[in-house]
Formats: sequence, C-alpha cells, structure tokens
Amino acid sequence: MADIQDSNQKTGLLLIGIGPGDVALATSEALDAAKAADYRRYEAYTALWPENQLASLEKSVGKITRVMRPEVENPEELFALARDNLVALLIVGDPLQATTHIDLQLQAEESGIYCRVIHGISITGLVTGAIGLSNYKFGRQTTLTYPYSGWIATSPLEVIALNSALGHHTLALLDLDPTGAGTGQQKPMMPGDAVDSIKAMIDKVNNTIDEFPIESPQDTIKLQSLKLMTSAPLSEVKVVLCSDMGTKQQSIIYTNLADLANVKGGAMNCLVFPATTSDVEEKALLRWIQER
Repeated sequence: MADIQDSNQKTGLLLIGIGPGDVALATSEALDAAKAADYRRYEAYTALWPENQLASLEKSVGKITRVMRPEVENPEELFALARDNLVALLIVGDPLQATTHIDLQLQAEESGIYCRVIHGISITGLVTGAIGLSNYKFGRQTTLTYPYSGWIATSPLEVIALNSALGHHTLALLDLDPTGAGTGQQKPMMPGDAVDSIKAMIDKVNNTIDEFPIESPQDTIKLQSLKLMTSAPLSEVKVVLCSDMGTKQQSIIYTNLADLANVKGGAMNCLVFPATTSDVEEKALLRWIQER
C-alpha cells in the first residue's frame, strides 16, 4: 500500500474529501493536494456541492472537470492519466464513505498505481452531532431512491423499520439521479420527492407483505415493525430534515412525514428517522420544531 504521507509523489491518484458543501470546510491538506495535482476530477454522482462553491474551489485550486458514474466505476481513463500524472478525484464529504471509492482505491493499488486518501468531513458524522441524537444509537444507513420506470426498492423502508424495532436511529440519504444511471444531469431529491418515494414503498410493502421471506428471528422482527410502520398515518412518523449541512444555509427541521411533503428543503437534503429517544435526545430534537 502506498505511503499516504508521501507529499513528493509526482504520479498517482489522490482521493480527496472536500467536505459537505463549502470551501471553508475543506481542509488545508485537501486544498493543497488538489492544487498540486496535474488533473482534477470532480465526482458528481454520489453527492454535489453548490455551484457557487464549486466555482470558488476551481478558482482556488485550478481547472476542475466533472466525472460521472461510468468514469469512476470503469476507471481506465483515470488510471491511464495517473500512471504519468498526479490526478485528484474530488469527492464530496469523505472519500471512503461510499463503497464505489473503496473499490477504486483497491483497483488502483492492484494496478500498481500510487493512491493517497485525504479524508474530509462526512455527512454521517456532521448530521448525528448537529441534531443532538446519540451517535451510538444509529443503526444501518440507507438511501431513499426515486422510482425507476414504475419500480421502487422497499429495502430503505425495511432498514428504517428494523432499526426502529432495535431502538436505532436511521440516517437516510436522498437520491440524486432519477434515471438510476449516474450519467446525466443530477436532480437532488427534495423533501416532497422523498415522501412520494416512501408512499410508493409503503404501497408496495402492503401489496407484497405476505411474500416477505422469514429466514431468521431478525426477519420476524423486521416484518412486525414494517407492518406497524406501513399501517401508521404519515403524521405519526417522526423525521428530521437536514438541509445543506455544514454550509451557511444549514437548516434542521423536526417534523413528521405528512408535514414534510410541504417543506421546501435546501439544495442537498437528508433525513433522520429517530427511534426511541432519551430525555436529552428528545429535548435536543424539540429545538428543531418549526412554528406554524
């Protein structure tokens, strides 16, 4: 494995975490490394920066070219450049929060290409601390997706239901790509879109609940929790909307799924579904209720 402290490296691939959405939150190490690179590629399909901040970053470090899913998952072009040049892949948040980037790191090392990781502030750590829920009580993370050609995955709802049954909070990221291809213009999911997707998941679960496999005690717990969740009115499902976290436009709203549909949200949003809360956690959440 390459020495991640070797700042004199002239060729290779730099996986640079640029933080959640503001140049001010990118580390000096990240900015210096991006500036030192011969080529800068901005990975624009797992998360996005505001356009004005991206322009500010480009002014600071040099020309930036966007890349999408195919260029990252099939990195021949990146690797060809990295064999003779220093290439920076700029990744929103932390570089290794997505398995796509871990796989890229492994492929680079297997191909004999120097690969250095520069970590950045991740939405995962930022959100849990900002809203006031215990980081120790978060369960598996999930992503709410758009429906694709009338089909929608129910796995996000299953994750939320199982986490809730186990007393774990859930961080749900929101999809950026209505096509699912990761190649075209991204359209970050808004709160209303998220509610529509959840409604579609609930309908699908209710229509297929008898087909869910029961292969373990955990499956039984998940199924029972799913039945409770899908039968409850949306107004009873509590949720925290986190918008533009880490930026000057940061907003946190504690609400329910019925009211969430009417919230505008920000440029980039994610949701937290609280499970059972302690007195301190509940007091922290109550700060974020919006007066009507």
